[in-house]
Amino acid sequence: METIRIKYFTDRIDRLTYIDGRSDWIDLRSAADVTLKAGEFKLIPLGVAMKLPEGYEAHVVPRSSTYKNFGIIQTNHFGIIDESYCGDGDQWYFPALAVRDTQIRINDRICQFRIMEHQPRICFEETERLEGENRGGFGSTGIR
Repeated sequence: METIRIKYFTDRIDRLTYIDGRSDWIDLRSAADVTLKAGEFKLIPLGVAMKLPEGYEAHVVPRSSTYKNFGIIQTNHFGIIDESYCGDGDQWYFPALAVRDTQIRINDRICQFRIMEHQPRICFEETERLEGENRGGFGSTGIR
């Protein structure tokens, strides 16, 4: 089991919890009340900074209900925080774009994260032919 040191920037959000057996994603919460108009962008503070283990990174994505509940999308669609972003002031943020007028309250669950090992070193070997089945070159069905 890995231990991750965490700094909270506020006492107004619930502490992070890992729900063993239900999901390996951990919810993150808004650390501020945020009002957004349709088309507006804001960095929503998540109220935490972490010291990830060497060789790991955090993958941050919206919760499945974030768009439905708040009408926001994550502008980078998939956030990556590596272990070098670990200073005392390196608070995590959610880059949000509103598609409708919305209100987010302190402690609302708006995104989730998991930690993953860095990709191993790889090299590419050029070839004239691949041995796999030709599936048509478009998506999983090959149908255009």
